Amino acid sequence: MLDESTAPSTELNSLGFAKPPSETRVVVAMSGGVDSSVVAAQLAEEGYDVVGVTLQLYDHGAALAKKGACCAGIDIHDARRVAEEMNFPHYVLDYENIFQEAVIDEFADSYLGGATPVPCIRCNERVKFKDLLETARDLEADCMATGHYIQRMMGPNGPELHSAEDANRDQSYFLFSTTPEQLSYLRFPLGHLPSKDATRELAAKYGLAVADKPDSQDICFVPNGNYASVIEKLRPGAAEPGEIVHADGRVLGEHNGVIHYTIGQRRGLGIGGLSEPLYVVKLDVDNKHVVVGPKEMLATRTIPVREINWLGDEAFTSRKEWHLKVKVRSTRPPREAIIRPISETEAEVELLTPEEGVSPGQACVFYAGEGSRIFGGGWIWRGA
Repeated sequence: MLDESTAPSTELNSLGFAKPPSETRVVVAMSGGVDSSVVAAQLAEEGYDVVGVTLQLYDHGAALAKKGACCAGIDIHDARRVAEEMNFPHYVLDYENIFQEAVIDEFADSYLGGATPVPCIRCNERVKFKDLLETARDLEADCMATGHYIQRMMGPNGPELHSAEDANRDQSYFLFSTTPEQLSYLRFPLGHLPSKDATRELAAKYGLAVADKPDSQDICFVPNGNYASVIEKLRPGAAEPGEIVHADGRVLGEHNGVIHYTIGQRRGLGIGGLSEPLYVVKLDVDNKHVVVGPKEMLATRTIPVREINWLGDEAFTSRKEWHLKVKVRSTRPPREAIIRPISETEAEVELLTPEEGVSPGQACVFYAGEGSRIFGGGWIWRGA
């Protein structure tokens, strides 16, 4: 079985269409990793008309000349090899300009504005589930499948988005902005699997060379995790020095650029010798101040959220309050909250238990109070 939302019946195939797999075309977004490779191989083995598509998102042309330096080139090669092994067509699309404008530029500008952006969400929203999805339609595909760990289930009002079976692999935080229209076209065949080991076992079963390929840990265009160095290359002169200031107004030292700091940071502040541990509690970009204070200053109860994508059955503004759970960091479990709509796309979120390190630029994702359903979410847009 591929997807709990589209369980096979006497009339529907495993992707939910009332026709044989051989007459069902599915575009598979292939990153070159084990997850999307397994999706493509499994669908091909089941007899679907599979078309693999890999996006070239950032410039790897120069890196190709350096032995072992190009993760993007290797990924494209790996995706192409899977397509050859499983005997389906594979295309590489140059999306560098789209990715630069829709993801990388905003990433840089958000950091310069003192926010902590999540570019993977914007990539899903603005590139993979927008431009690539339109390409899939142009290829006359019935649906598009990805290797994301999330579930698409059919509810009484249409497709619903649900967390993955394996909580450790769940990617719902990064997919909250998926619209109902996109959800009707997308399929997530791995969401029901109990673990990543199960995915690798399938890769071995299909004889895929990527079966043991390590998971990528970093943002694709920040391969070493050094955000600041990428920002400095994208925006020369961005790292302007300034002062490290205590919340009570005391100047404690100097820094070499606000972009080197994030909300909640404790280590590497360069202000040792103080009697109390201090954390970054605010980034004052206008005054070039990194504001530090005691840990209790990080606790946040009220969060303003905008650009909301709502996936509930009722209109978002049909209630004064929604009692749901929210996630303000991808690595944290959902916490109980009250969501008060201001408009169709804005709300105030009240956390019943304060959270530490809530930062503008991060997502706030809404979950069913009990259960796995995702009700959408939005972007945290200023300090509470």
